[in-house]
Amino acid sequence: MWTVVGSPLGDLRVVERDGAITAIEFTPFRSGTGRPLGERDDSAPVLVEAARQLGAYFDRELEVFDLPLAPAGSEFQLRVWRALVGVGFGHTATYGEIAHRLGMTAAASRAVGLANGRNPIPIVIPCHRIVGSSGSLTGYSGGLDRKQQLLALESNSLF
Repeated sequence: MWTVVGSPLGDLRVVERDGAITAIEFTPFRSGTGRPLGERDDSAPVLVEAARQLGAYFDRELEVFDLPLAPAGSEFQLRVWRALVGVGFGHTATYGEIAHRLGMTAAASRAVGLANGRNPIPIVIPCHRIVGSSGSLTGYSGGLDRKQQLLALESNSLF
């Protein structure tokens, strides 16, 4: 099942399966991603809660999401995505730092970057908080403008 949530970044399609969020997609929505969507259901409890939490995040009232997540990926990707959740609101880390957190050398930063780019649940799994070794903004599945907006939202937190 899925729903569409309005946001300052444009509409977001939030997808759930078996009671857990499996994807958040930016507009324009793509078909043929290989992810099962099912029917639209704006009243499914996990989707309603995801919409509430996303709204609170964009209103700067929520820093940590508490949603059941079920991203599909390889074991390495899942390890990277778990490490991303450890990068707190308003903070950034480099690809090399994430590699070190996973017990790898900085040489693994490219692999971390590839896994980061395949994160199916952006915002909630905060891949936007990962930057290049010089602190520069690097690729983002939603586009660099959206990455910059997310980082700006967090740096101007009212907390």
